[in-house]
Amino acid sequence: MSPQDYWKANLKLLAVLLFIWFVISFGFGIVFSDFLDQFSLGGFKLGFWFAQQGSIYGFVILIFVYVFAMHRLEKKINKKEEENE
Repeated sequence: MSPQDYWKANLKLLAVLLFIWFVISFGFGIVFSDFLDQFSLGGFKLGFWFAQQGSIYGFVILIFVYVFAMHRLEKKINKKEEENE
C-alpha cells in the first residue's frame, strides 16, 4: 500500500467519523431534540439526555472506532511491506 493509499483511506475514515460526530452533536443534540423528547431514558427526555450525556458517550465510541480502524490499517500496511521485502 502506497503512502497515498494510506492517506486516502485515513481521510475517508475521518470523513465518515466526522459526519457521525456532526449527526450526534448537531443532529441529536439540537435538531432532533424535540422529536427525541417524546422518549425517555433513565427518567430524562431522550433529547436532553443526548445533549448532556449521550453525545459524550458517542464521541468516546468514535475515538475507539478510529483507534481500532487505524490499527487495522497499519497492520495491513505492515503485512504488505513484509511481503514486498
